[in-house]
Amino acid sequence: MDVLVCATQVPFQRGGLELHVDNLVGALQAAGHRAEAVSVPAAWDQNRLLDAPLAWRMLPLDADLVIPLNFPSYFARHPRKVVWLAHQHRAAYDGLGQPWSDFGLDDESLDVHRTLLQWDAHALAEAERRYATSAVVADRLRRFNGLSATPLHHPPPLADCLAPRPAGRPGAHILCATRLEANKRPEMFLDAMAASSSGVPGVLAGRGSLAEHVAARADELGLDGRVQLAGFVPDAELIDLFADATAVVYSPLDEDYGYVTLQAFLSGVPVITSADAGGVLEWVEHDVTGLVTDGSPDAMGAAIDRLVGDPRLAARLGAAGRARVANLSWEAVVATLVGERP
Repeated sequence: MDVLVCATQVPFQRGGLELHVDNLVGALQAAGHRAEAVSVPAAWDQNRLLDAPLAWRMLPLDADLVIPLNFPSYFARHPRKVVWLAHQHRAAYDGLGQPWSDFGLDDESLDVHRTLLQWDAHALAEAERRYATSAVVADRLRRFNGLSATPLHHPPPLADCLAPRPAGRPGAHILCATRLEANKRPEMFLDAMAASSSGVPGVLAGRGSLAEHVAARADELGLDGRVQLAGFVPDAELIDLFADATAVVYSPLDEDYGYVTLQAFLSGVPVITSADAGGVLEWVEHDVTGLVTDGSPDAMGAAIDRLVGDPRLAARLGAAGRARVANLSWEAVVATLVGERP
């Protein structure tokens, strides 16, 4: 079939969604379909938020099937629209009134919020079928829009390259690989490292708008020399960082999916997280594939110390995590989306 993968991107920004698009297009092509990505720029600030949905309504999409992935690409009009929802505009949904959102509880924000919910419900109801990248995303769609979606999990970027370090080689550090943005909460990693008594070194890999804040926080906590702020890390280096980690700390706020979790598991490394991490908790089971904490510095620091002090436990949890994600495949995702599976 001719398949168009529809997504929206803020110019000059590239992250997990863009990698998701690339991987889906590649998987469709590998399955024998003619596939391309269609991207339309969007602005997330409230006063321009409804412009891009209108643009999507007017686009001619000549293909056998369109697969929109995110807001507002699912406003695309097509007789065969199969939505695989990675996220809606969270700032106007569960972000309403939160410090990281520009949607407050004022009348103007609430008016745009209500309009967006109505528009989203209409556009998403048009879909021939609806899937979501996680149960968390599906649950938000049900709660806010009254629509169902089937969770459809997929491998993370670098899945074919990630592997456990050789048996018997100890972990070298605690890793946190994440964008430095408010909803990813990178400061929780720094606080956990400061609360840890093991003295294990840490690596924080990633870039974002909180880079200066994170550096200041690390200095305030006296972590200079113990926690490396690595910034952007090339793929080859990131693969090694995962493999050499005793544990990965990943505690975003109500995450949609969480590639970092899956990448850690494919590397045979357990994940330390918090009880409010959303989609991360679909994979991290306490004392089975990682450690789930209340998110406080003391609890997360104690979790680090526990795994550093018990390498056999860390190895067991990491092996269970790798087994948990072993059956994820793009072939199954493509077969589902194009309708080759019931």
